[in-house]
Amino acid sequence: MTSETFADPSAVAATPIDASTAARNRLVIALLLISTFVVFLNETIMSVAIPHLMGDLGVTASAAQWLTTAFLLTMAVVIPITGFLLQRMNTRPIFMLAMSIFSVGTLICAVSPGLELLVFGRVIQATGTAIMMPLLMTTVMTLVPPEGRGKTMGNISIVMSVAPAIGPTISGIILTNLDWRWMFILVLPIAIASLALGARLMKNVTTPRFAPLDVLSVVLSALAFGGIVYGLSSLGEVGVTHAFPSWMPLAIGIVAMGVFVFRQLKLQTDDKALLDLRTFKSANYTLSVITMGIAMMSLFGAIILLPLYLVNVLGLDTLKTGLLLLPGSLLMGLLGPVVGRLYDKYGTRPLLIPGTVLVSLVLWALTLVDPNTSVWAILAGHVVMSLGLALVFTPLFTASLSSVPMPLYSHASAILGSIQQVAGAAGVALFVALMTIQTSALLGEGVVQVDALSGGIRVAFVVGAIISLFAIVAGIFVKKPPANPAMAGMGGH
Repeated sequence: MTSETFADPSAVAATPIDASTAARNRLVIALLLISTFVVFLNETIMSVAIPHLMGDLGVTASAAQWLTTAFLLTMAVVIPITGFLLQRMNTRPIFMLAMSIFSVGTLICAVSPGLELLVFGRVIQATGTAIMMPLLMTTVMTLVPPEGRGKTMGNISIVMSVAPAIGPTISGIILTNLDWRWMFILVLPIAIASLALGARLMKNVTTPRFAPLDVLSVVLSALAFGGIVYGLSSLGEVGVTHAFPSWMPLAIGIVAMGVFVFRQLKLQTDDKALLDLRTFKSANYTLSVITMGIAMMSLFGAIILLPLYLVNVLGLDTLKTGLLLLPGSLLMGLLGPVVGRLYDKYGTRPLLIPGTVLVSLVLWALTLVDPNTSVWAILAGHVVMSLGLALVFTPLFTASLSSVPMPLYSHASAILGSIQQVAGAAGVALFVALMTIQTSALLGEGVVQVDALSGGIRVAFVVGAIISLFAIVAGIFVKKPPANPAMAGMGGH
């Protein structure tokens, strides 16, 4: 990309369009939203199933958490490649590729006899999901003018919130009455229907161009993200003997990440980078990504710990657990369009600052849970956390991607998605590791099982609460980009 490439990054979005083109754009975004709903439903349907699967498959929490971690980790490894795919392929074929892969993965999960094949199926599902998320974000940023992006991102957040709201409840109903495989058997026809609908109605709305694929960068990104998350997970496997020290994968991941970043900096001068790091020349994009990473780390850690706490400490079944998490998730979905309109009118800080504060307050409150904590207190806490997250995610998605020039949208959405998923996977791995280590230590001291697990969960929430404080600080400095950023987003705005 030459400097001339960035001359007018909003030219496409700002160009007046006729009624037929506007209708086509709305149809494409609607199809992408439907498919995103399907993949998000699949991701969250597992949230209350982990305790059930631990008993049904006879595996530990450290092993079962790989159903979530492997999904997030695969997305983190695949999402960087989507920056390349979105440039080389048009909208319709890349949509067909993503939903076909996702459907195959869902089928594998539906027929899995045990944990190993189930994790493999989740990896295939994640590959399709990883393509869908940047495709949706990049398409919206390309087709929607800056002044309407907050509203559109708010509509996207409905899908991203209603699916989590329905997922745990559906999971609870299924696990109460049917075999766990029905979680995937029921999702499969929805995925196939979405694929068929897209095959008939999806239109091409982008112009593909040549983009080289650096294979070494792909390998380095897999080593980096995989090593970091696997290393964190290994720290929680107390009593498990490994062929190598548990810190070694973490060290390899950190070194590989350093080499990966260095290679991208070198390749981007010739427009050959897998991820173009010139997006970070925008201070606003950088701060938004940092805040998003911290929020995702705390969120996914809490998502996996709350069901474990509700089922194994408070004694709720999976259905009641799913119903308990329903009001907060529905609230987040209902607030999506409202937050989007508020962002368009007032900007980032009036939403982001109170949102990060609310999330942090709830995480600090969760450090006090024990076997006698009321389920109504957990319900209230989850509702308040959902309110905070509703105020956080729409402004962060919109402000971050609006801070870079249009030619970098695919790279910016891929980087944001990668960090989002790595942070989520790291949060899951770190929280489970801390819970496992502390629980094991308390059991060694003669503490009864329920109290030991409760103590382990408290320690994990303490770390999550501390991490959340950094999101508050970073969020203070995130700004709403100008309607036509042009080069402003690249100058440390």
